[in-house]
Amino acid sequence: MANDITGPQYHTLITVENMDAAYAIGSLATQAMIYEASCFPAPGLVSPVSNGAHQDMNYHTFIDSACALGRFFVFFAAAGLSGRPDKQLFAQIRVMGQEAERKMFQKTNGVNTHKGMLFVLGICCAAVGKTLYGCGSFDSIAETIRSMTSGLVAAELERAPLAGKAHLTHGEKIYLRHNLPGVRAEVEAGLPTVFAHALPAYEACADLTANDRLVHTLLTIMQNCADTNIVHRHSPETLAEVQAKAVAVLKAGGMRSAAGRAGVEALQAEFVARNISPGGSADLLGITVFLSLVRKRFDFNEGDLP
Repeated sequence: MANDITGPQYHTLITVENMDAAYAIGSLATQAMIYEASCFPAPGLVSPVSNGAHQDMNYHTFIDSACALGRFFVFFAAAGLSGRPDKQLFAQIRVMGQEAERKMFQKTNGVNTHKGMLFVLGICCAAVGKTLYGCGSFDSIAETIRSMTSGLVAAELERAPLAGKAHLTHGEKIYLRHNLPGVRAEVEAGLPTVFAHALPAYEACADLTANDRLVHTLLTIMQNCADTNIVHRHSPETLAEVQAKAVAVLKAGGMRSAAGRAGVEALQAEFVARNISPGGSADLLGITVFLSLVRKRFDFNEGDLP
């Protein structure tokens, strides 16, 4: 057990002063992950009643993964609550994130359920913690994320010698082939897809059932997200097609109308048949739920620490 993440190198981040907030943030992160995987019809995605366009995972794989990652979100939050400078904070949580990723793969027998979600949600947990530490506003979370990740695209994609790298990630391959910076650009910009589009949509449909609210918000994200998961499996043209289809279903009413619901069902069938999975949009749905839960749980104007 000497090399386990439960060792003192991470538990020392949790103090008497930040314990309640760190555990609360981590709990909300796990809740958001489970919410994201629990809605249906979620076109092409894993849900409790469908594996979507995936052959190697199912809903229980997602639950296993979420439970394996839960404690790490507490550590990410505690790191933010320590008040470290933004760049140091980002460097620290990336090291922890690598260990979290290993634990995820151990739990899922090598299946990549949450690699993208881990990256973005880990940043968000740390940024929320840092914002609470500084008694900042909810809106300042986006600025903290931008500060933490500034220069990321340039350092890891634009100036990196990717062409000679032995093993490229999916994101690196897509950047080389299509010049799409993916999730790195999204976080470096402060998650505009979430803050400008998804969160307002999620709050605006709070009158819907929990399931329909999630699906409706997913459509909003799909129409705005440069989802590199779709490009990885297909092409930029398929991504543009998916975005246009999401726009059309929302114009038909989305989960607020019979026509919109029929449109979502049709997308589900089509995406499964064509092997289309908007996994990047799913990740941002989880982030949207997390930030909504965080905004309700904490008083950002006055701080929420003892």
